Amino acid sequence: MVGKILLPEIKSLIEARNFGALRELFHEWRPADVAEVILDMDEDDQVIIFRVLPHALAADVFEYLDFDAQQKLLRAMAHEQVVAILNEMSPDDRTALLEELPSAAARQLIRLLTPEERRVATVLLGYPEGSVGRLMTPDFIAVHEDWTVQQVLDYIREHGQDSETLNVIYVVDERGKLIDDIRMREFLLKPLTSAVRDLMQKTFVALNVIDSQQEALNIFRKYDRTALPVIDSSGVLVGIVTIDDMLDVAEAEATEDIQKFGGMEALDEPYMRISFWRMVRKRAGWLVILFLGEMLTATAMANFQDEIARAVVLALFLPLIISSGGNSGSQASTLIVRAMALGEVTLRDWWRVAGREIRAGLSLGIILGIIGTLRVALWSIVGEKYFHRDLYGPHWPLVAITVGLALVGVVLWGSLSGSMLPFVLRRVGADPATSSAPFVATLVDVTGLVIYFSIALFIMRGAML
Repeated sequence: MVGKILLPEIKSLIEARNFGALRELFHEWRPADVAEVILDMDEDDQVIIFRVLPHALAADVFEYLDFDAQQKLLRAMAHEQVVAILNEMSPDDRTALLEELPSAAARQLIRLLTPEERRVATVLLGYPEGSVGRLMTPDFIAVHEDWTVQQVLDYIREHGQDSETLNVIYVVDERGKLIDDIRMREFLLKPLTSAVRDLMQKTFVALNVIDSQQEALNIFRKYDRTALPVIDSSGVLVGIVTIDDMLDVAEAEATEDIQKFGGMEALDEPYMRISFWRMVRKRAGWLVILFLGEMLTATAMANFQDEIARAVVLALFLPLIISSGGNSGSQASTLIVRAMALGEVTLRDWWRVAGREIRAGLSLGIILGIIGTLRVALWSIVGEKYFHRDLYGPHWPLVAITVGLALVGVVLWGSLSGSMLPFVLRRVGADPATSSAPFVATLVDVTGLVIYFSIALFIMRGAML
């Protein structure tokens, strides 16, 4: 917000080439605020700002920019600026940038790194895509159990500036194997002569370097941590993952699920960056599947066309019946998919969920059924009394009962099928988010027609049918 207010002043300093005042202005700013200002400026001014910023601050600011802005700046900045920023970036953020770039461009940037930073970048990029290894940073503080608190604090003062976080200190043995993690406050509250082993509880939680990022996110949620250590198959501490990286993973996971809920494949790229034809392909597949599914609705209606011809009034309530079933199914599907994502529901809970949704679907169906029955009755009575129009014919009580019972059946079926479909998909190894609202609605449309006309045949046989 402050940046928005001072934007005219910043532009005037750039126009006046008063770089000293510009550097002084940004000196006390947070990197995120500088990044926000930069995004509101044209490319030439962005390069000028990066030129006047200290290397460390410039790298921090660069990490807060989105990928498109980073790419544009890398192309616009001088060679020495690019080298300085890449070498100052935190390893995890640099890995995120490099894995988004085409392989040729990534290799070119890696060659600009110092030997030590190049080794780190190569190691991190060598881990499987989507693994914890791609997220972690090797910048952490590790101490030994025979050290005193005084030795630990002295070590932190000397090496702490390079650590990603100082909230947690890690204890390793002589081979580098993780044996505990201790919160920083424990060192601050204990006598300086206390040994590290006296502070240890050995109840630490660690991630494996090949764990998926989704698994890591669930562990962060479960244990409510700001940072977690990462070990290899031998138990050696190789890095840490911090909560800011997990927030990015959570955002990406939520974006993917929301896009799938919309009845399409996840885009895997920002909307404005994905190519037009790639976006069309992502959306066309599910649209075709949903279209073919809806064609079954026409087939189902064709099987009941004689009944519709004899009782045209039934067709008036088709949108009402079908949409109610689809809506209840979409609600149930959304609730269960989200509960699965949060770990609130597992495959073992399918029977409990089915029981809850049967009760919920029945209750919701009765509510809508009563409203639907009253609607038919009220319109019929009012229409005949005040407008002398017989809206639904002399057998309107049968129509009202049919609509009411059909709503109960369709909503019950929609809730049950919408809640069970994610379990089926999870069981066969598919993503439950694929059971999107349009997909569930299409499924319930076809079955809802069968339920509706079956009830109509039972109730109206001998009267209208």
